[in-house]
Amino acid sequence: MHFFTQYIILIPIISWFIAVILKGFYGLRMKSFSLSQTLWSGGMPSVHSALVTSITTALGIKYGIFSDIFSIAMVFSMIIIYDAINVRFEAGLHAKALNQLNCSKEKPTNYNFNESIGHLPGEALAGSIIGIIVAIILMNI
Repeated sequence: MHFFTQYIILIPIISWFIAVILKGFYGLRMKSFSLSQTLWSGGMPSVHSALVTSITTALGIKYGIFSDIFSIAMVFSMIIIYDAINVRFEAGLHAKALNQLNCSKEKPTNYNFNESIGHLPGEALAGSIIGIIVAIILMNI
């Protein structure tokens, strides 16, 4: 039996780590790198998507795509990715509007809402591809 088949929890951890590193490199490439931005929600690639697709893929490889455990993991992955693209993206748009309102007040507060908490579909897709590739490679070592 392969090492990662026995310790399947390591796959999403490694996938998370790789996605965070790639997010940092992407930030450097776009000349907008910051450590806090790399570890924060939002941005390219989606670390959430990489994490959930890696565990779902690993479970699919280990138990089969028609197993109950894979079905459960797939549903939770879909919910998390949907949330990242839609719900949290919309919350980021709301934060942007609130920040603009705050700046236009006579006496603005020192607090700004985080505007980058969601993902564009391409960011979620990139994260998902990373998670799938990492799981396939690690499950076959």
